[in-house]
Amino acid sequence: MKSHLERELKMRADAGFNLPEMPGEPLPNRVFTSTYHDTADRALAAAGITLRHRVESGEGAWQLKLPHDDGRLELEVPGPAAAVPAELAALLVAHTRGRKVEAVAALRTNRSGVLVRDGSLAVAEVTTDAVEVIDGRRVVRAFEELEIELVDGDEQALRQIEQQLRDAGARDGDDRPKLFQALDLPREQPAHDDAHTPAGRVRASLAGQRAAMLMHDPGVRLGRDIEDLHRMRVSVRRMRALLRAARPMLDRRWADRLRNQLGWLGTALGPARDFDVLIGHLQSEAAALDGDDQAAFAPVLERLEADRDWARARMLDALRSERYLKLLEKLDRAVAEPRIVKPDIAAEGFARKEHARLARRIAALDDPPPDEQLHAARIAVKRARYAAELLGEDSRELRTYVTAARALQDVLGAHQDACVAEQRLRELAPAFAATATHIACGRVIERERRRRLRQRAAFPDAWRTLAAAANAAFV
Repeated sequence: MKSHLERELKMRADAGFNLPEMPGEPLPNRVFTSTYHDTADRALAAAGITLRHRVESGEGAWQLKLPHDDGRLELEVPGPAAAVPAELAALLVAHTRGRKVEAVAALRTNRSGVLVRDGSLAVAEVTTDAVEVIDGRRVVRAFEELEIELVDGDEQALRQIEQQLRDAGARDGDDRPKLFQALDLPREQPAHDDAHTPAGRVRASLAGQRAAMLMHDPGVRLGRDIEDLHRMRVSVRRMRALLRAARPMLDRRWADRLRNQLGWLGTALGPARDFDVLIGHLQSEAAALDGDDQAAFAPVLERLEADRDWARARMLDALRSERYLKLLEKLDRAVAEPRIVKPDIAAEGFARKEHARLARRIAALDDPPPDEQLHAARIAVKRARYAAELLGEDSRELRTYVTAARALQDVLGAHQDACVAEQRLRELAPAFAATATHIACGRVIERERRRRLRQRAAFPDAWRTLAAAANAAFV
């Protein structure tokens, strides 16, 4: 399976537009036909996912485009149009859920353009696409697109080329994927009319986090970018925090049952994500060791990577389970019809109560607090932050509070990561016979101890900053 991160900007030009002179060389003209596939209810399109079979010069390939923070991740598997390749279909389970995937539109594209260069560096492809929406031999619609797709260039290069095209007469384009334009689909779902009411904010927040979870699900299954797992896990945690904070407004039994199911999913995602964090940090720490210690520490990293593979396999089992699919259906219903029984309760009270719970927990800390108490405090900070974010950060005071909560969360998170790293290394070290490995582990453990002490020293000031922000935000 080939993969490519697509970073592009769509523009539009009127009839008679000519590309300005740019350094580089003309691209060969291409003609290809793309047959787009989706479920009957357009579940893939609603998630910003494109699945198509493309035929060019007699050769066919399936292409899947997934939303990505830096653009769109394009995956390609050569093959005939008869059936979606299993490796691509497996990435879409959370969106298709057993529904038939079928052809929904066919587009014929005539592409021409130029490869822009900066010396020997291939910066971007600037292309003009003449697109025809076809039904058999009949053309039912036609449109043109002007695209800048980065090759080895950066954001600055993209903006420079954009300005050149604007100077030549190009203007803002339709940033929807071609399928969306062919079917005249909106890029985003329309906002609820009650989005500014307390109940509407709860509904909108739940819908947003569910959408984020589904967006990252294919990437988690693919396993090429650890940020997908991180973002999916965060969305699950945010939904649980929302259901907890908004309890006074909700049918409590319904909310608690949904929180429990989300807790199961969070537990399934957690170990693999924890290994990602641990391995990434220890790789950085190992890089600071001298050559001999690095070599001696390498088997420890290899063992952790094997453990991560095991945790990932367990996680994928959960994502393939019937229980997960049922949870997705419950979330669909929760977003469509959340059980809000007291819609007029002020949402500001949610954040105020969560901060009050946090303040009580901080006040009850021992002196000095054990590691377990600081870990619990970190969870409480996260809940308070998520509850505040539910309000939409409308005021400067609330934005200051959220920023301070994030800073305290980072302090306590780094402290917890240091505790976990030290504990894990102490558990692993005896499994290795080499004395050099024990010594290398000891050196990394000492670095983790120092990191833990730094975070403990930073904790009081970070808490005072958050407490002051709360006094201003929750008057």
